[in-house]
Amino acid sequence: MKKSLMMAGFLAATTAAAQEKPVLTVYTYDSFVSEWGPGPQVETAFEAECGCDLRFVAAGDGAALLSRVLLEGESTEADVVLGLDTNLTATAAASGLFAEHGQAATEFDLPVDWVDPHFLPYDWGYFAFVYDRTKVADAPTDFEALAASDLTIVIQDPRSSTPGLGLLLWVKAAYGDRAGEIWSALADNIVTVTPGWSEAYGMFLEGEADLVLSYTTSPAYHLIAEGDDTKAAAAFSEGNYLQVEVAGKLAGSDQGELADRFLAFMVTDAFQSVIPETNWMYPAVTPEAGLPTGFETLVIPEKALLVPAADAAALRDTALSEWQTALSR
Repeated sequence: MKKSLMMAGFLAATTAAAQEKPVLTVYTYDSFVSEWGPGPQVETAFEAECGCDLRFVAAGDGAALLSRVLLEGESTEADVVLGLDTNLTATAAASGLFAEHGQAATEFDLPVDWVDPHFLPYDWGYFAFVYDRTKVADAPTDFEALAASDLTIVIQDPRSSTPGLGLLLWVKAAYGDRAGEIWSALADNIVTVTPGWSEAYGMFLEGEADLVLSYTTSPAYHLIAEGDDTKAAAAFSEGNYLQVEVAGKLAGSDQGELADRFLAFMVTDAFQSVIPETNWMYPAVTPEAGLPTGFETLVIPEKALLVPAADAAALRDTALSEWQTALSR
């Protein structure tokens, strides 16, 4: 009886201790927390050192993350948002919901200087149209060539997806006032517009389009994980648009210290070494072991396009209107 009571007490204490673990809630995009994404490995590695419960909450694609947090406002359960990019950071910062990240001393391996005090980069890459070399003999070298071709494409919705928004600003950065004209020419190439990247890439793999809006790094997945060298990314003569993905801490978080620990963890080798072969992007801080074999085969655009964060916020509505008008005709 005494042993039974002691065991019951021990189990109760163990359960109570487990329940007392602090919980860090991180909003992110769907593919990050998929079984093949970075989420599972990041969760295991961080929990091993934090004595906490790291909980990822999938909230659609990147742009949908910001919409959700802005809608929830100060009542949001998120402690950290992971998956915004520079096309969204000015709007996010203007909301007043985000605190400074405190990692200004970190040396990043990015194609651009990083000075944003609120948002911490964790990976980067170039947007590109990915195709199968066995099916597309002559890949387009710019948007005008793509529009003049019979090639079909699947893209993502700029209202919910960071790649979709990146595409809008890519066209705008490359063509300026001619952006609406380019979209009108591209309209009959577009098979469909998906809410997020995962749906679009899945359609491409199923043969429902000749090309898909993705990244120059996407072929690395097929080469390294599948031994398939048939996928390639098109470098465009007007340049490819750069994406830098970031995370930010919510100012109203009741786990502020733990959120700071997670942001600090993000720039360590334990996090950064996971990125290349799970998120299939370039890490913001090159891991000690370097990039995986196969990344050296990737196309590197001769010109990188990037609209500054403040300008991206100002251009967004105009670019979206041009896109909607062209696709509604």
